[in-house]
Amino acid sequence: MSNETKTFTQPRFLLPVACFVVAIWGLSQSQAIVVPVLLAIFVAILSTPPLLWLKQKGLPAWAAFLVVLLTVVIAGGLVGTLVNSQVQAFLIDKDRYAGVLAGKLDGLFNYLAEMGVGSPKSIIGNQLNAETISGLAVKALGALTGVITDAFFIFITALFILGEASTFSGKLQTAVGRGQKTLAPFEEFFGSVNRYLAIKTGTSILTGVVVWIFLAIMGVKFAPLWGLISFLLNYIPTLGSILAAIPPVMLALVDIGLWGAIGVAGGQAVINIGIGNILEPRLMGKELGLSALVIFISLAFWGSVLGIGGALLSVPLTVAVKIALNVREDTRWLAILMGSHAGAREVVAVPGSAKKEADGL
Repeated sequence: MSNETKTFTQPRFLLPVACFVVAIWGLSQSQAIVVPVLLAIFVAILSTPPLLWLKQKGLPAWAAFLVVLLTVVIAGGLVGTLVNSQVQAFLIDKDRYAGVLAGKLDGLFNYLAEMGVGSPKSIIGNQLNAETISGLAVKALGALTGVITDAFFIFITALFILGEASTFSGKLQTAVGRGQKTLAPFEEFFGSVNRYLAIKTGTSILTGVVVWIFLAIMGVKFAPLWGLISFLLNYIPTLGSILAAIPPVMLALVDIGLWGAIGVAGGQAVINIGIGNILEPRLMGKELGLSALVIFISLAFWGSVLGIGGALLSVPLTVAVKIALNVREDTRWLAILMGSHAGAREVVAVPGSAKKEADGL
C-alpha cells in the first residue's frame, strides 16, 4: 500500500483578497499623501493633451511646457484667491445665517405641525439649531480650503509627471516590448481615461460657470463660491448636484424668502439636468457610464478609505477601473456589469465580429 502525501492548498482567491485588504488599509492610513498625489495625476492627465498639441504645432518642448505651466499657475492662483476671499466673507456672517435659517426652519416645522403633517421638529428639528448648522458649514468649507492648502504639493507633483509624459511612451515600449498589439491595451486605457476626464472636467466647468451666473442673477450671496462647489461636486453624478444645491437654496431662504429659495432650487435642477443628463451623455457616450448602484458603492467605499477627497475622486477612480477591465476580453464582463443599462444594451447590440468591424471603421 503506497503512502499518499496529502497536500493542502489555499483557495486561489485568498491571496488576491489578502493583498486587496492590505492595499486598502495602506491607502486609508496614508490618505494625506495619496489624495494630493491622485489630484496631481488628474491635473497632469488633463494638461498632457495641450502639451502634446503645442509640440505638434512646432513649439519647442520647453516653450510648450512653459505655456502649460503658466496656464496652470494662473488658473490655480485665481481659484485659490477666489475661494479664500469667499470663504472668509462667509465665515464672518456664518452665525447670523445659521441663526436666521434655524428660525425659519423652526417656523416651517410649526406650520407643518399645525397642518397635521406630524412633528418633524421632534425628529430632526432639534438637530438643526444655529450651532449645528454653523458647525457643518465650517467643516465643509474647511475641507475645501484643505484642498487649496495642498495646492503647492499637487502643483509640484503634477509638474514632475508632466516632465515624464513625453518619455513615458518610449519607456513603456522598452518595458513591455515594441509590438503594437502589446501596447494597444495601454493606449486604449490611457486614451479612454483622458477622454473621460476631459469631457467630465469640461461639463463640470460649464456647470460651475452657469450656476455662478444664475445665482448672481437671483441675488444669492457668495455665488462664485457655490459655483466652484458645483464644479467640484459635479464629478459625483446625481448626488453631487443635489449636495451642491443645498447651500445656495438655504442661503436664498434666508436672504430672499421661500419663493426665492424655490426658484433657486428649480434653476439648479434645470441646469444639472440639462448638462448632466442631456449634454454630458451625448458627449461621453454610454460606454463610460456607471450604474447608480456602482456610483453609490464607490462613493461610500472611496469616501471611507480616503475621506472627503476620496468621495470627490470616487467616480473618476471607479471609471478608470472600469476602463481597465474593459480593455481585456476576460474581464470585460465585469466592466459591463459596472456600467449603465443603456451601455450594456449597446454592447449586446454590437456583438462579436460586428463590434470588431465597427471598431475597424
